[in-house]
Amino acid sequence: MLERIVHFETLGQLHLVGIRVRCSGEEYVLQIPLAAKQLDERKEEIANVLNLPYQIGAFVVDASSEEEEGYWVCYQVKKIENVPDGMVTLTVPSQSYAVMKHKGSNKTILHTYEELHSWIEKSDSSRKLDAWHLERFYHYKDTERIEVDLMDTIQEDTKEMM
Repeated sequence: MLERIVHFETLGQLHLVGIRVRCSGEEYVLQIPLAAKQLDERKEEIANVLNLPYQIGAFVVDASSEEEEGYWVCYQVKKIENVPDGMVTLTVPSQSYAVMKHKGSNKTILHTYEELHSWIEKSDSSRKLDAWHLERFYHYKDTERIEVDLMDTIQEDTKEMM
């Protein structure tokens, strides 16, 4: 099996505008692509979009409130204003991530997450389960051939020790 490369990234605060998906766990693999398609069709309605070629997915692994439950399919914006009807906003604070690329079917993404989580554990880093985790989608229109950076939030102090 080909070993995937992991790298660290620290991103500043992100302002996101998009569509929130809430459903049962097994339905996300079907509902997220539908929301991504709908968002893509409405991208011209969003003001101040940055990095238009890709969409960003956001979620909290250990959601502690109803406001954190679900999955957000978004575009990054320079500033939040004139939010289109039916869309939501989200501001993700500056965080550090362990990043691994997934290429292939969205149905096999959990296997890539398992590899990433194993790598984080072996590297003596710690996952931050109560923070926003990101998925940076480069190709998302064909669910059998997606390309996405899986961005697992890690504790700042563990990243700095590496």
